[in-house]
Amino acid sequence: MGTLKTNITEIVTGLGMLPGLTLEAALVRPPDVVCNVTDDHWRRLRDAYFDGEFPREFELAHRNGRAFLMSDAGLRHRSPVRVEWKGEHRPPGYDLLPADLRIDHVFLVSCKYVSKILMNPSPPHLFDRLLGQRSGDRRTDWFAEVSPLAYQAFYQEVRSVLGSGLPSAMSDLTADDRDRIKDACKRVWPSDLQEPYANFAAQVAAETSRRWLRNLKSIRDKEVMLWRMLRLYSSPYFLLGSSAQGNSPLRLRIATPWDWRQQFSLLDFEVFPRSSGQPEIEWNAIVSDREQEEDRHVAGHIEVRWSHGRFCGVPEAKVYLDTPYIEVPGYHTLS
Repeated sequence: MGTLKTNITEIVTGLGMLPGLTLEAALVRPPDVVCNVTDDHWRRLRDAYFDGEFPREFELAHRNGRAFLMSDAGLRHRSPVRVEWKGEHRPPGYDLLPADLRIDHVFLVSCKYVSKILMNPSPPHLFDRLLGQRSGDRRTDWFAEVSPLAYQAFYQEVRSVLGSGLPSAMSDLTADDRDRIKDACKRVWPSDLQEPYANFAAQVAAETSRRWLRNLKSIRDKEVMLWRMLRLYSSPYFLLGSSAQGNSPLRLRIATPWDWRQQFSLLDFEVFPRSSGQPEIEWNAIVSDREQEEDRHVAGHIEVRWSHGRFCGVPEAKVYLDTPYIEVPGYHTLS
């Protein structure tokens, strides 16, 4: 079962779309039009609401649902006949659309509260396959792939600082060995490892940036890359949630690439390595807005890091959006 806060923000957003029904009444007697919510989920929501837990999350999610009910781009005051919650099940196949709710088999809604993270793919999927169809080995150690010598050299530094007992070859590390390194370097690297790690991280970022740019051969490749990172897909959907700071509602209609091309054109997609304590890559898209007759920027960064702690789990690529959502070309504020 997912986290209670996530359940609240998603299910209660759907409840807010039901006119003439207060949140209290909906929780006491769940409406039949809401699908895929189990009795256990309803019980958890009721207990949390009447115990006074997460009051802000309940209120904002319900207001977002109400806003979608009233919006000309949404339900236009029409009562939905079916509100489906995606829940925790894994969708069949490769589901690209980030939908948490489906309304009347038509409207797709993503609920994103207090998050700047766009996605969390594997590095090969992002930098080599450019977020295209999934394939290949998901267990690829990206650090060994792009900077094998620097990776082994840094491991030798770790081995010398932590003392005997670790194998000389990194490929011979056991699960216990990796746990030992993770525990010894949990929050910050020991002082003797901070500079070696910074040098290693800078090299990984530089090699990753070069590799990514080599695969982005044309402006068309860069345009598709931007669409995929911003999660612009062939079907429009809505994003209801709150800003990264959590102090204001976020209510957007996300355009399709077809819509995007009618107003915007990509001038460039820039990539830069940066050093900030771990391998990071900045990205910046320069977009021409023909309606406003101006150039616009949308920027973010990618953190490449071990998925389960230092030297534990294969590296992952966490993609962040640094530009406010409401300023992104193709993200339209709901009326």
